[in-house]
Amino acid sequence: MQKIGIIAGGGRLPSIFAREARRRGDKVIGFAIKEMTDTDFGKSCDRVHRFGIGEFKKGLIFFAMERIKKIVMLGKVDKSVIYSNIKKDKKASEFLDTTAEKSDYALLDRITSELAKRGVEVIDPAEYLSALFPPGGVLTERPPAGGIKEDMEFGYKVARELARFDIGQTVVVKDKFVVSVEALEGTGPTIERASSLCGSGFTVVKVARPNQDMRWDIPVVGPDTLELIARKKGNAIALEKRKIFLIDKETCLGIAGRNNISIVVL
Repeated sequence: MQKIGIIAGGGRLPSIFAREARRRGDKVIGFAIKEMTDTDFGKSCDRVHRFGIGEFKKGLIFFAMERIKKIVMLGKVDKSVIYSNIKKDKKASEFLDTTAEKSDYALLDRITSELAKRGVEVIDPAEYLSALFPPGGVLTERPPAGGIKEDMEFGYKVARELARFDIGQTVVVKDKFVVSVEALEGTGPTIERASSLCGSGFTVVKVARPNQDMRWDIPVVGPDTLELIARKKGNAIALEKRKIFLIDKETCLGIAGRNNISIVVL
C-alpha cells in the first residue's frame, strides 16, 4: 500500500481516480480546491483537505503535514480565476508574478517544479485509468456520413495546430468552416458559441497537445459534453486516440444513440 495525493479540480474524474486507487489498496489523500472541486469528492478519499485557489501556502502546509511523495493533478481548472478578484496569499501572488507565461503548460510545469523541490512527484494518472481511453474507430451505431467525416478530418488538422500553440484543444466545424475555437473558456462554452453562430449540424473535434504531458490534466469528454451537443443538435464528436478520457462510456453512447450523434476516435 502506498499513500497518494490528488489535487482535485472540477468534475467527476478526481473521484473516479480516488475510488480506483483505493480499490488497488492505496491510501488516498485529497486536496480539494474550494472554488472548483465537487462537494462529494471527499467521500471517495481516506481524508481530504480543502483550500482556496489562491491559498498556496495553506496547500503546501497540507502536503508537508501528510508527507505526500506522489500526487496526481486531475479535474477541470477554470483558468479565468487567474484574472479574477479572488484573494491570493503572498505565495500565490509571487508564483504568478514570477511565471513568465500564463499558458497551461507554463503554469503546470512551474507547479510541478515547486512540488519536486519539496520531494513530491507528480505522476501520470493513466496508470490507474487506462480503461477510460476508448478504442479507435466509430463507437456509435451511427457512423458519420461523408460530409461529417470530412469535417472531422478537417477539424482534426485545425485542432492539432491550435493545441500546438497551447491555445485550446477543441474546435467546432461545419461544412469545412471553423465556427468556434477553444481558448480560456473551455469546451462547453466553445460549443455554445458555435451553436449561436451556425445553428445545428456541427461537428466537435477534441485533441491533446502534440507534446501532451499525461501527468497534467488529461483532456476529458463525458455525458455533460454529449448532452450539450444533443441540446444544440450537433452531428458528431471526434476524439484523438489514446489521448482523451471518455467518462461513463455507456451513458455517452446512450445519449449519442438517442440523438443521432456519431462518436469517432481518430
